[in-house]
Amino acid sequence: MERDNWMHGARAALNTIPEIREWAEGYLKQKTRLENPSMADEEFEKYWKYHKPEIIHAGASEAMQAYRNREA
Repeated sequence: MERDNWMHGARAALNTIPEIREWAEGYLKQKTRLENPSMADEEFEKYWKYHKPEIIHAGASEAMQAYRNREA
C-alpha cells in the first residue's frame, strides 16, 4: 500500500509542478536512450514520442527519487 501511495504522490507532483515534470521527462528520456543504444536517433525519437506516456507513468517514482537525490 505504501508503494501505491508513493506512486500516486510522484505522479501527482509530475502533473502539478511543471519544473519537476520537465526534469523528470529529461531524466527518463536519457535513461531510456541509454537502454536502447542500438536505435538510430530518428528511430529513438519516434519510439519516445509514442511510448513517453507509459514510460513516464511507470517511472514516476524513480524519477522523483532521482530528482530528490540530484543535489545530495
